Amino acid sequence: MTATEFQKIAHTIPTNPGIYKYYDEQDLLLYVGKAKDLRKRVSSYFSKTFTTYKTHELVLRIRKIQFTIVDSEQDAFLLENSLIKEYQPKYNINLKDDKTYPFIVIKKEPYPRIFLTRNKINDGSEYLGPFTSTGNVRELISFIKQFIPLRTCKLPLTESNIQKQKFKVCLEYHLGNCKAPCVGLQNAADYDDGLQQVRNMLKGNLNPVITHFKREMQQAAADMAFERAEQLRKKIEHLENYEAKSIIVSKHLNNLDVFSIVREAQWGYVNYLMVQNGTIVQTHTVPLETKLEETDEEVLSFAVANLRDTFNSLSNEIIIPFAIEYPDPAITITIPKAGDKKKLLELSEKNVYYFKEALHRKQLLHLEGKTDLEKKKVLYELQDYLQLSELPTHIECFDNSNFQGSYPVSAMVYFKDGMPSNKDYRHYNVKTVVGINDFATMTEVVYRRYKRVLEESLPIPQLIIIDGGKGQLSAAMESIHKLGLHGRTTVVGLAKNEEELFFPGDSSSIKLPWNSDSLKLVRRIRDEVHRFGITFHRNQRSKGSFKNELESIQGIGKQTAEQLLKQFKSVKNVKEQNLAQLIAIVGPQKAGLVYQHYHGSEEKA
Repeated sequence: MTATEFQKIAHTIPTNPGIYKYYDEQDLLLYVGKAKDLRKRVSSYFSKTFTTYKTHELVLRIRKIQFTIVDSEQDAFLLENSLIKEYQPKYNINLKDDKTYPFIVIKKEPYPRIFLTRNKINDGSEYLGPFTSTGNVRELISFIKQFIPLRTCKLPLTESNIQKQKFKVCLEYHLGNCKAPCVGLQNAADYDDGLQQVRNMLKGNLNPVITHFKREMQQAAADMAFERAEQLRKKIEHLENYEAKSIIVSKHLNNLDVFSIVREAQWGYVNYLMVQNGTIVQTHTVPLETKLEETDEEVLSFAVANLRDTFNSLSNEIIIPFAIEYPDPAITITIPKAGDKKKLLELSEKNVYYFKEALHRKQLLHLEGKTDLEKKKVLYELQDYLQLSELPTHIECFDNSNFQGSYPVSAMVYFKDGMPSNKDYRHYNVKTVVGINDFATMTEVVYRRYKRVLEESLPIPQLIIIDGGKGQLSAAMESIHKLGLHGRTTVVGLAKNEEELFFPGDSSSIKLPWNSDSLKLVRRIRDEVHRFGITFHRNQRSKGSFKNELESIQGIGKQTAEQLLKQFKSVKNVKEQNLAQLIAIVGPQKAGLVYQHYHGSEEKA
């Protein structure tokens, strides 16, 4: 649908809050979104320039728009998540979590049984959970049975059957695992009391359970049933040890939901900790595939709504690393700066980073286990898209990195047969470039890399990727020509925002299919060079290996340079200040030295 076509129907779209749905010409649902002003939100798709071609592709495919008006932003928020979960439209965020999780069910029947199930049916039973690990649930049920004897048989324990003495005690009674309600040795009130203790344990609230057993122990001691009292004492000790291991931060915390997120290319990873009474009772991490230009806030908001719904959370407080749109006034959003809640958030962040790295390792293992032909399939695809004369079994990628306009470094990663070859990675401290000049830096590091490759007769890559714009690509080509490598390798630039590749001198770019394995490989190479470069940069800063450009000015020391950077954020911004602005920060003498260095003569304040 074009902007002109949309203008013909724009006036028919209401200005109320609600959800909108986009359909293609086959009447396939493409996208579901929410808005507090439907007309304003939908119109924005047809009146702005998008930074990714996927959003542009979505707009071109729209043939029909439907909307549903609701009473509030909160209703729109809930309806949007419900529809996305049900229909999973092609262009919406895709939460890659199709598992079915186990519940602990308290069966609706006389003297209810407790057992594990994956099938939640509408039979009036009470379902606790779901839980993320079947093994943990089985262990939890086993732990509960040690302290609270409940029946496991399927006998129809109606009052009439019990009174008619239709049943006999079984081995479980003799082992102490059941109090035999089947023959009237345990009444319904006592059995229900045990069920309540189970509910408390499953919610991480052990204090009422411990208090209950302490009362029983004191009564047993008063009745001189010392063997029974000793058994209860051991149960209490065991529960207190379990509680001590389970409490993560503080017993004084209320029920909380904690979420953290990390982004990587088109993927987001969100960790969820469910905290009840100071105990983490659930922990789960999910990957989400983003399809358009979703921000971190939008991805996290989507995940929060879905995970709280999946795990039936009733917590009234959410702990997150930054503000999100969550239009439920009953929910408190907390962004902690210190204290127990901050520790919980940091724990969640550790979990999400571990999940991401473990997933990467798993993906690598999957690739390593495949045949050579399977591993090279993506390389053949990339060769075809880029029209390369050779299969790119050897790919190198360069990226520059700096911090607040200072401390330039460069990194190079090496991929062999589509796999990272870490031992061949290289990083470069810039030697010949003064200040921040990405183009000159790229010229230097590419020249240094391939001069050494030629001198040591090392293999020349079939494909070189320059992460940056056309300026960086042109700068790299200066060194390629100077070293006589033109025609012996293929060099392409990778636009940072568009995820498109372009060749030297070409006005148009090549856009790999957004869901192709070849684009995923290019993204992975780009992400790896970013990670390697940033890690090296961070290490160099922490070692104090960098010398700020401002420190090269005679008479300006490290403290003054850091003071100027802290105020103006970058060397470039420092250069742009007038003398009066510099004097206000570092005084007239040092301000004069800095201004004269960059401008040649002093200006009168």
